[in-house]
Amino acid sequence: MDLTRREFVASVVGAGAALGVVGCGVADSRAPVGSTRVSSVAPRSSTGIVRRLTLRAQPITLDLAGTDVQTWGFGDSVPGAPFRATAGDRVVVDFRNDLPEATSVHWHGLAIRNDMDGVPGVTTPEAPPGGTFTFDFVVPEPGTHWFHPHHGMQLDHGLYAPFIIDDPADPGNYDAEWILMLDDWTDGIGPSPMEIMDRLIADGESGSGMGGMGGMGRMGGMDAGDVEYPMYLINGRAPSDPKTLAARPGDRVLLRIINASADTVFDVALDSHDLTVTHTDGFPVQPVTSSALRIGMGERYDAVVTLSDGVFALIAAPVGKRGMGRALVRTGSGSAPGEAIRPRELDASPLTVGALRAADSARLPQREPDSVQDVLLSGSMAPYAWTINGHTYDDTVPLTIREGDAGRLHIRNMSMMSHPLHVHGHTFQLGPAGGSGPRKDTVLLPPMGRVSVDLAATNPGSWMVHCHNAYHADAGMMTRLDYAA
Repeated sequence: MDLTRREFVASVVGAGAALGVVGCGVADSRAPVGSTRVSSVAPRSSTGIVRRLTLRAQPITLDLAGTDVQTWGFGDSVPGAPFRATAGDRVVVDFRNDLPEATSVHWHGLAIRNDMDGVPGVTTPEAPPGGTFTFDFVVPEPGTHWFHPHHGMQLDHGLYAPFIIDDPADPGNYDAEWILMLDDWTDGIGPSPMEIMDRLIADGESGSGMGGMGGMGRMGGMDAGDVEYPMYLINGRAPSDPKTLAARPGDRVLLRIINASADTVFDVALDSHDLTVTHTDGFPVQPVTSSALRIGMGERYDAVVTLSDGVFALIAAPVGKRGMGRALVRTGSGSAPGEAIRPRELDASPLTVGALRAADSARLPQREPDSVQDVLLSGSMAPYAWTINGHTYDDTVPLTIREGDAGRLHIRNMSMMSHPLHVHGHTFQLGPAGGSGPRKDTVLLPPMGRVSVDLAATNPGSWMVHCHNAYHADAGMMTRLDYAA
């Protein structure tokens, strides 16, 4: 997960044989069998490169600070090995499911063709146990992305991995790149995700409004999530056995930070350093320097840091919960800071999306919206049900848009819980198109918060719109954005 700039370039140059990279002018224009959903999509431009990848979902054993736990993962690690491609490459992924139940793969943040989006029952068939599926798509804009199942509570196991889309125009003015995947963890050391979900539902039916772990629940009025986890991980490592990221004093390092957790918002800080945020959800912003940043489930932030001499704690502090995720940054000699050390940078107000302004290249073309729709997020702990526009997903009234239109969504959080809202197949600009708001695909709304976003209807299909809290989504906080005929 950590590469020097030289190692990264060498790995890409040498990847041709391993990944099956071949010259090919095939465009991404196939329609799914038996569907006209994407028949009007124009062939997407391609670099002429095909990257053939393999992916396997399977039960694995994960070492958490000396304790072996059984979980599920992509490949043989948590997180799974990163995928990389260059914007415009065609990616062909041969996927095999060796889990004991059906699963899927969603390519989070990639506005790819509809039939490859990986949502069973909406875009892509699920893969049964022992089954296979071949994904085939052209990757669009560059950026920090990831992939995970879109199937029940499987996200709250170890099924996730980074997907980095490189920009051929990136000058690479940094000495190293570190991918940091943040997670809340229960497999093997606490109740299973399904046991937690069953408890949330049972407590909601009883009227107690308590969720979480072994009776230590969270009240519905709190904004930090529904589950108190026994452990928080950075790159699959427990805080008592942290990953050490090595560099030299003065090195300029790119951090690609991905929140892969199911129920936890994190504040991220590096002891004795400031972070300069350069991208969010893959899109460039005007650089902003802060001592800490807040990242919701499904969001990604790129930040650059110039390292001092010593050993420093990199901390992901769960908002409103106990514990922390922890890694170490070592640039020189010295003892590692203690496990309980909390960087003073976390005492300041963290950077949030409201402090970001889009780079000129990230803005959507300025245009008045052709349609305006409300997206109202609400729900309760008792009963345990979460809704969009007053409906759970089994009774949803989809949002609609016409191909070629500009759409505006007025998103309002009507609850006292934070919700990271994710739109599949599209990116949006906070505020009006062409304005100063950042470009994203997932936005964290605080309790009773609101935001308006504009998007361009250039990717026909039926697309999920949902809260990226896995428990809220499974309890109904999902709808669709359907293209009108």
